[in-house]
Amino acid sequence: RLYRRSSRSSPLPMKQADVAVIGGGILGCFVARSLMRWKLSVILLEKEPDVCTGITRANSAIVYAGYDNRPGSRKAAMTVAGNRNFDTLCRELDVPFSRCGSLMVTYDEQSLPRLRQKLENGLANGVPGLQMLSEGQVRQMEPALPPGVAGALYAPSTGTVNPWSLGIAAFENGVRNGVVPMLSTGVTHIKSRAEGYVLQTNRGDIACKAVINCAGLYADQVQEMLFPPDVRLHWDGADYLVLDRSAAKPGHIIFEQAEACGKGITLIPCVEGNLLLSGMRRPAEVPFATTAEGLSALKARAKALLPELSEAQIIRSFGAMRPNPYGNGGESLHDFCILSPGPGFYSLVGIKTPGLTCADELGKYVAEQAAGWLGAAENPNFDPRRKGIPRTEDPEIVCQCQGITRGEIEEAIRRGAVTVDGVKRRVGSGMGPCQGSRCSYAISRLLKEAGYGAG
Repeated sequence: RLYRRSSRSSPLPMKQADVAVIGGGILGCFVARSLMRWKLSVILLEKEPDVCTGITRANSAIVYAGYDNRPGSRKAAMTVAGNRNFDTLCRELDVPFSRCGSLMVTYDEQSLPRLRQKLENGLANGVPGLQMLSEGQVRQMEPALPPGVAGALYAPSTGTVNPWSLGIAAFENGVRNGVVPMLSTGVTHIKSRAEGYVLQTNRGDIACKAVINCAGLYADQVQEMLFPPDVRLHWDGADYLVLDRSAAKPGHIIFEQAEACGKGITLIPCVEGNLLLSGMRRPAEVPFATTAEGLSALKARAKALLPELSEAQIIRSFGAMRPNPYGNGGESLHDFCILSPGPGFYSLVGIKTPGLTCADELGKYVAEQAAGWLGAAENPNFDPRRKGIPRTEDPEIVCQCQGITRGEIEEAIRRGAVTVDGVKRRVGSGMGPCQGSRCSYAISRLLKEAGYGAG
């Protein structure tokens, strides 16, 4: 695993900050951004050369409504609040968001009590517009679904957003407000001291008064660099398929509900126009790996739910990962784990679904906790707005499938892309039918001209 213990100190000069945020995924980026609402100096550390390259890059892209969570839990409250505020958040960060709504559909009469329980949970949580639908109502909304629907739970507030676009936007806004990013910087050891903590990294030591651990799959290991085990993470994964934008797709997110296995596969009409197919969860040992069995099962179930689906329009497969938190007694923990094992040390461990929905809410919550502990004053100059990379009229089209110009790619590089994949996450190049086979070389040349390797 990438985070490891080490007793060696770097001879490089020690950096100073009020708060060090470990992990540059979507959660770390939103935590760092929210910290800038206060008069604090903040360093964001990420072991990779770019942000949002871990769990964030392999995600279902769903902004959940909040009916799956136990009433009264922190997760339920944050999900409903995060969903409600998502339009405003995406306007601030200039990120496309589609509130397309969702249908949890079942063809099994025995699973209807589960749907009704979800309805009751959602109503208790304050989810707006929830209702149970009959087959006729479902087929009117989604005529491409096969007949035989036993019922469905409709949630009009469910939406979809590009996870890495949102995370990168939060990162850019945080940096604009004063966050100091340290990329390609892995934490190897943590020491406590009277004034806070010292983080030992491959780029020198960092002295800080507070630490916020957002290390994703490795958050438990980061905490255990200094504190005894409290929560341990067990990984699971899922297989995903991406279809071309020309593929037939539903107008709503379709969740499959089955009595035997709980939630099955999911059909997601993405904000970019593609159809994303999400498979069932499975144990995972190798991060972000797919399985032949999982992909085959996903195709079969997707064709059963959407008979018009054509495998010829599948353009990509990928594997996603999720950290599941367990207590010392081996019990599964179902709420968000926000731990404070030491003064000014905060760990977000096992933040899984609906982490995307709650990223801003979690960021605000933990930032307020840290700011309160440090006695920080509010920052009246904080600006929540960020402008995305605009489409240009540059006649030089580099990515023919997506119509991405040289000017857009050069702007992505100016904003921090150092690899072909980093450019893709900022402007969408390489996401069309050819999956970058025609544009990757040209983009790598532009990166080399800017002083970066091909990546």
